Amino acid sequence: MEKSRKISEKIMALKDKRMGRILVFTGARQVGKTTLVSNYLSDYAYLSIEDPITRQDFVGLNASQWYSIYPKAALDEVQKAPSLIESIKATYDIYPDVRYVLLGSSQILLLKQVKESLAGRCVIFDIFPLTLPELQTNSFGDKVHSSIWQQILTNPLSLPDLLPSFNLVKDMASMKKAWDYYISFGGYPALIDEQMTDEDRYTWLRDYVRTYLERDIKDLAMMRDLEPFSKLQKAIAIQTAQTINYASLATDLQVSAKTVQRYIEYLNLSYQTLILPAWTRNQTKRLTRAPKIHYMDFGVLQAVVGKRGGMTGSEFESMLVSELYKQAKNISSNATFYHLRTHEGREIDLLVETQFGYFAFEMKRAENVGKTDIRHLLSLQDILDKPLLHAFLLSNDVKTTKMTDNITAVNAAYFLG
Repeated sequence: MEKSRKISEKIMALKDKRMGRILVFTGARQVGKTTLVSNYLSDYAYLSIEDPITRQDFVGLNASQWYSIYPKAALDEVQKAPSLIESIKATYDIYPDVRYVLLGSSQILLLKQVKESLAGRCVIFDIFPLTLPELQTNSFGDKVHSSIWQQILTNPLSLPDLLPSFNLVKDMASMKKAWDYYISFGGYPALIDEQMTDEDRYTWLRDYVRTYLERDIKDLAMMRDLEPFSKLQKAIAIQTAQTINYASLATDLQVSAKTVQRYIEYLNLSYQTLILPAWTRNQTKRLTRAPKIHYMDFGVLQAVVGKRGGMTGSEFESMLVSELYKQAKNISSNATFYHLRTHEGREIDLLVETQFGYFAFEMKRAENVGKTDIRHLLSLQDILDKPLLHAFLLSNDVKTTKMTDNITAVNAAYFLG
C-alpha cells in the first residue's frame, strides 16, 4: 500500500514553473525521496550517483551533453559527486528549458554545495517520514487532509472549532488506527508494506540504525571508530526531550565536549534528531539557554534503545514535537520552534512563533488531564514579547476541554491526525 505525501502539493505546483527548474529533495535515508520522483515526476530520467563506476561517466559530461542526453533528470545521492552540482548549474544557466531534481540523504554535504552553487536557482524541500494524516491515505492519488494543527498554521488568527470529544470525530477509527501504528513503528514508508509482519518491521528498524552508522555517519564524519558515536546515539535516544548537557555526555562517553557537540550536529544534520533552541529573546537571566533534543522518528528511537512497545513521558513529548514540526514543514510554514525553561523550573515543552504571535504546547501522556497540568502555561504571556495566540495541552485524554480562555486540552491523535 502506498501513502500520499502532503508535500507533493507544493512539488506539483512548482514543477512546471520557472522557479521549479531545479528542485532539491533532502532528508534521511529511506524517507521516500526516490518514490516521490517516481510517482510525481515520472517523466524525469532517474540517475543514481551511488555507483562509483557510473558516477565517473556522469561527472565527465559537459553542459551541452547534459542538455542533449539528460535535459530532464533526477540525480540521486548527488552529494557523492560535488562537481555534478557545478555541471547542473552551468547547464541551467545556458539552457532555459532544462529541469533537474537533486536528491541526497546527507544534509551537511548536499546543502552546503547547493547553497554555494545554486543559490537563487533552486527550491529546497526537506522530506520527512510519514505524518499521521499521510498514514491515513491508501494511494499516491489520495488527497492528504490538513490536520487541525496545519489548519491553525495556515490561519493563525482564527482557530477551527473543536468537537468536545475525539470519540465524536467522523474519521476517528481511521485516525486511531494511524495513531496506534505510529506509536509502534514510526513513519518510515518502507514499513507500511502489508506483507511485513511486526517482527519484520522491528528487524527493518534495527537494520536501518546499523546502516545509518555504517553509511551516513561514515559519509559525514569519516570515522574509523564508530563506537563512541554509537554510544552517544543511544544516550541521546534515552535522554530524548531533555536539555543537552554536553559536559555530562562527554564525561559519560570519555570524549571531549567538542566531540559531543560535533556528534550531535551529525545527528541533527542527518535528520535523526531535532534540536530545539531555548527561547531567549526576552533577556531576563531567569531563562535557561540550553537547547533541547528530540528524536525525529519514534520507530527509530525504539530501535536505538532496543525496546518494543511502551512509551515514557519524554518519548511521548518527542514524538509529538517532531510530528508538529514535520507537519509544519510539509506545508512550508515559516514558523519557528523553541522550548522555554526558567531556572526556577517552569518549562514549556514547545513554543511556536509565527508572524502574529506564539502557540504554546504542553504534552502529557496521561489519559485524564486536569488543571494542574496547565500550571506552566498560566501567565506565559508575561514572559513573551509577542501575543500568545493560544496554548494547547496535548494528551491521550479523549475529551476536549477549554481550561481557560486561552488554553485548550485536546487529544493528541485528534489534533494531529
